[in-house]
Amino acid sequence: MAERYTKTYVSVNVDIDEDGTMLPRLIRWMNGRVFAIEQLGYKCRASSAKVGGGGIRYTVRINGRETYLFQEGSRWFVEARA
Repeated sequence: MAERYTKTYVSVNVDIDEDGTMLPRLIRWMNGRVFAIEQLGYKCRASSAKVGGGGIRYTVRINGRETYLFQEGSRWFVEARA
């Protein structure tokens, strides 16, 4: 059976460099858990194939695993397992 995912909006701590580039550093889950972004990878405009929606997609490494973080306008979301 295929895994199910939900679009989950999260709080994100972001650094902005002198050029105005946004660099996400932490993801804060609704229950208060905090996940440090260990590494930023590719950044591009893309849609989420799993949950719909899209915007700027960041490839990030959290706890040694690669995943996606999406900036949709002024909000951020992840593809969370349902």
